[in-house]
Amino acid sequence: MLENLPSVQGDPLWALLHQFNADQRNHKIDMLVGVYRDETGKTPVMQQVQKAELKLATAAQSKSYKMLAGNLEFNDHMAKFLLGDGAHFSDQCTIQTVGGSGALRVIADFIKTLSPNAVIWNTDPGYLNHRPIMEGAGLTVKPFRWQHKGGLLDIETCFKDLENAKEGDILLLHASCHNPSGVDPLLQQWQQFIDFCKAKKIIPFIDIAYQGFGDGPDQDAAGLRLFVDQVDLVLVAASCSKNMGLYCERAGVAMVVAKDNSQHTKIRMLLERITRINYSMPPNHGSAIASLLFSDPKPWLAELAVCRERINNLRNALGKLLAEMGAPDSFQAVTRQKGMFSLLPLTAEQMIVLREKHAIYGMLNGRINLAGLKQEQVQHLADSLVDVIKD
Repeated sequence: MLENLPSVQGDPLWALLHQFNADQRNHKIDMLVGVYRDETGKTPVMQQVQKAELKLATAAQSKSYKMLAGNLEFNDHMAKFLLGDGAHFSDQCTIQTVGGSGALRVIADFIKTLSPNAVIWNTDPGYLNHRPIMEGAGLTVKPFRWQHKGGLLDIETCFKDLENAKEGDILLLHASCHNPSGVDPLLQQWQQFIDFCKAKKIIPFIDIAYQGFGDGPDQDAAGLRLFVDQVDLVLVAASCSKNMGLYCERAGVAMVVAKDNSQHTKIRMLLERITRINYSMPPNHGSAIASLLFSDPKPWLAELAVCRERINNLRNALGKLLAEMGAPDSFQAVTRQKGMFSLLPLTAEQMIVLREKHAIYGMLNGRINLAGLKQEQVQHLADSLVDVIKD
């Protein structure tokens, strides 16, 4: 068996992180991994998460198996958080998954089971794991360009690339804080995507991993909620990794919103069968923490607001410096983008210069994580970017 092992290319992100860790320069900056960091450079455990863990430890509830759908209380909380207080709670079928990536794979297997010839239309650039997860489920993935024009999403280019999408295909969109570009649709552009899906009978698949990191939890879910209001079937993958800092606890959900309620039992049974033959049921600790935060959300949402404001302040400070230094408008667009990520308009060669000359680590495609930056490092980043541009 083992003589047939192929040579598998390693993940480029983790290879760069290994290089960063070996770098001895004191002024090095890690803008690689998609985790939030505070001004000390640490990924903190939220105070409300710490309180919830103490409460759970004190209660010492049974570690016996839960349902195949996971923590049912968590699922209901997530459905309400995602969909809001509208009338669509009864239209959703939600199961807990092993984080957001687990949710993506569960929905991918769901699509493969019911519509094996459907094409997944994925943003380019897009989340590094979208394509391999979809292809791992046996689905075909095709790209459509996701770029900005004048600081806003160039939606005309999106639709030009989507001309060949056919009935039954899947449109995979980021609900907010697009990874890696930070370019989000305006509300009227969300409506254009909805009109497109309805006209061509395309099924929307919304990945919402950063709810609360853009403009706020409700604003960041506005596009998803518009889809749910107007489209009969919406697929959703969501996670608490970012907005609760529960990265390694792997707390996510896969949701199918179907207005034909007569199908809900079959939908749930299929989702549970998919997880049963994969990992059986998800871990409970993260979802139990999240349920406690949802039960009294104001203190947690206040902590989340601090994270969001820190990132926005970093964006504004960097954009202001770049403007003062005469950097091109394409670099100043960082102030109009949302969430942790931005895509620098630099070539792979320029990103290597940024790393080797200035000790600033980003992905070769230009992706940087603004949340990896400290206020005291903004000037160095601005100076370095301008230097690389001039070279």
